Amino acid sequence: MAKKRPQPARGTTSQAQVSSGEVPVVGAREPCPCGSGRRYKACHGRAASHAVTELVQRPFEGLAGESDWVALRELVPAATVPLTLRDGLPDGVPSVTLATVLPMAWPALRRDDGSVLLGLQNDTPSGDLSRDLADTLRRALAAKPGTPVTAERAPADGPRLQDLLDPDAAFEPEVHSGFEFWVPDAENATPEVSASLERANAAAIPTVRLARVDAAYWCETPDKNHLRWVMPHAEEQLLDALARLHAAGTSSLGEGTRLVGSFRAHGLMVPVWDLPSGVGAEDVEKPAAEFAERLAAALASDAPPTPEERRARGGLTNRQVTLS
Repeated sequence: MAKKRPQPARGTTSQAQVSSGEVPVVGAREPCPCGSGRRYKACHGRAASHAVTELVQRPFEGLAGESDWVALRELVPAATVPLTLRDGLPDGVPSVTLATVLPMAWPALRRDDGSVLLGLQNDTPSGDLSRDLADTLRRALAAKPGTPVTAERAPADGPRLQDLLDPDAAFEPEVHSGFEFWVPDAENATPEVSASLERANAAAIPTVRLARVDAAYWCETPDKNHLRWVMPHAEEQLLDALARLHAAGTSSLGEGTRLVGSFRAHGLMVPVWDLPSGVGAEDVEKPAAEFAERLAAALASDAPPTPEERRARGGLTNRQVTLS
């Protein structure tokens, strides 16, 4: 006998409310608020997903610091970046800051002083991450001071980050060892906030942004360290160049280091090196800068690949994964 689907409890959202568009924000895997018993993504979430029908492969393309946007979205636990709006700050908003993560996974927060924090590592409801973030930013700018901004579906014709941010402004991430930037006065935070900070800090992987090259991030793990480097070059061209260096034995960052593969994230490639546990961020600054020079020369080469380079390219391609 088939199981009966659960019926909406009293006081819950009705089918009519959902059909009329009054849909509470729920996770894709949570029960649909209409009471059908199905997950939201398989029920009324299907209609919501049509707000943007196509996945935007490079949502940060055209923004200053595209590679760092990708890194902060996928690699870095705790970081902030001041943002400059194309039309300037509205009255009562002293600053806008991008943050990797916010308390309670809030999409954005309007602080008591009127400043805005925009969270980057949140689930978004459409295929265009830039449009979703722009919508959240606009709502944060209009929110009352002292309130978080909840998740909502962005209109399909709404602006994107590229429309709201100054394209000529610098994008300089500051990587933090913890999440004390969540509160202006962490030492005098409430016990609840202090406990939340302690849990978040305990889970954060130590990460450092290299100073001598763009968008390269060292991180420390228990068994070995890594360098993950977000590169803006076209994928096929970059694979060819990495294969040339790998075949020539010049793809490492020094003794004991090894280029182990790469992954794709938001349309860009991210080569990854394994590093011995004793190799810190400062130890790879010079080797990374020297590698960047070798890579530039390999990217400029138009010589046909040798058999060794073709084999190296095949190995690199086989070890690729796609995050987003």
